[in-house]
Amino acid sequence: MTIEFKAKIACLYAGACWGLFWVPLRALSDAGLHPLWTTVVYFLVPALCLFPVLIARWRSVAGGGIGLQLTVISSGLALTCYSAAIVYTDVVRAILLFYLMPIWCTLLARFVLGEPFTATRIIALALAALGMLTIFGLGLSFPVPRNLGDWLGVAAGLFWAITTVRLRLDEARSSIDLTVGFFVWSLIIATGAALVLAPEAIPTVAQTMPVMPVLLFFMVLFVLPGTYASLWAPKFLSPSVVALLLMTEVVVGAVSAALLVDEPFGMRELAGVLMIVGASLVEPLAGLRTRKKDRLRV
Repeated sequence: MTIEFKAKIACLYAGACWGLFWVPLRALSDAGLHPLWTTVVYFLVPALCLFPVLIARWRSVAGGGIGLQLTVISSGLALTCYSAAIVYTDVVRAILLFYLMPIWCTLLARFVLGEPFTATRIIALALAALGMLTIFGLGLSFPVPRNLGDWLGVAAGLFWAITTVRLRLDEARSSIDLTVGFFVWSLIIATGAALVLAPEAIPTVAQTMPVMPVLLFFMVLFVLPGTYASLWAPKFLSPSVVALLLMTEVVVGAVSAALLVDEPFGMRELAGVLMIVGASLVEPLAGLRTRKKDRLRV
């Protein structure tokens, strides 16, 4: 199994993990926390969990210099915008507007990395776009940003596209250092925004403690390993491929939102999900077919 194939599997896995990212966020919101402070509490838990790692690896983190900091700041902005989007708009809208990301990734890969537009990639992008439009109602409810949460979803996708390109440009960077920096900067950015915009809404211990079991459960099983995978895999893949593979998040997010909070999920949503799954699998299947042909030639 090649490192490229492992990276593709890691992206599919990371996307599935991120599809459940919203669950503890909504639990914090339902506990009465202000939307901005839900993100602060959410990031505080993994940041505290990773603090011993930061202490143990401080020389490596410091040695990463400004390049490492720019990458993790970009990823932190993406995560903060995405978290706030989930609170301020519908889960599915936040996820789908975030997943305009394949467009930004493809453009950045072309003009920053010099990667060509391939037929396989264009087919995958078209299938993904059709899947999203199907979920939104084939034009009846076109995904044009209409509120703050929607715009935050778009901004999150753009920042993550920038992060993906930076990861590709710096393949040697430690994924452990990136994961630590990711949550630390997410916490710093979210706390700064909350203190400036909602200083009167600082949550109490009584509000947050009942949600801690849910938060810890999702952090340990999904968010932390999913984050590591999403920061490791892009170092070995094209940014546009990464964006397409991470769209498993749309599938898991749409299904979990339907099951847990009764958001709509019927035949139309199912058709859109299947198209997005197909788009996510176009590149991996094309790669397997190419390797099989190469082996037959040998």
